[in-house]
Amino acid sequence: MENIESFCLGKLEMFVSGDHRFGTDAFLLADFAAVLPSHTVCDLCTGCGIIPLLFCRERPPMKIYGLDINEEAIMLFQKSVEANKLSDRVIPVLSDIKEINGSIVPRESCDIVTVNPPYYKKDSGGVRLSPAQAAARTELLCDINDVAKAAAALLKYGGSLKLCHIPSRLSDVICAMRQAGIEPKLLRFVVKREGEKPWLFLISGKRGAKPGMEILPQLAVYNENMEYTDTIKKMYMIKEES
Repeated sequence: MENIESFCLGKLEMFVSGDHRFGTDAFLLADFAAVLPSHTVCDLCTGCGIIPLLFCRERPPMKIYGLDINEEAIMLFQKSVEANKLSDRVIPVLSDIKEINGSIVPRESCDIVTVNPPYYKKDSGGVRLSPAQAAARTELLCDINDVAKAAAALLKYGGSLKLCHIPSRLSDVICAMRQAGIEPKLLRFVVKREGEKPWLFLISGKRGAKPGMEILPQLAVYNENMEYTDTIKKMYMIKEES
């Protein structure tokens, strides 16, 4: 691997590369997931493992699997796990989500499945990207239906799928969840600033639940001065200056 960088997530050290990085959406999803110490969690399309590592900053779940098809991404994730001595609870898994067979992540074992999936359909075009970046951005190797099916296979009855996506794909996401037996229960839109159109949504669905979805208040990333809002500062663990 070339061009590896490391930086701090609170007390944790994390490794990324040019092809395997992350953005604000990872912090938003990790916070939205609301994992507990008693939980078993699996993060699909985990990339360099940002979401499992964010779970470990405070009150980490009992067991965390992070699954990705890209070998370099999993190697970076494993490097972070070893550097932080988290091998007893965090397990990087090199696998295709379309081929989950229960050999490493037991079927119907997870309280929560999280995923920050590819946002764009494979025919959406866009800027030229490396193969790894293109697979993370567009549905080249898996689509939202594959994601929902994988989550349904891993979740306990009553377990929750938590994911983030772009507003133009909301109907696709809801249809895929319902087709997989996961009923959408909570929805929250994210805006850059108050009054602007949403650029992201966070959705939670429960396996085997009855219909009925609650719309949560929208979340703003920046205030009117283009500074992070207090909610985002808390996610990033940014301390106020005294």
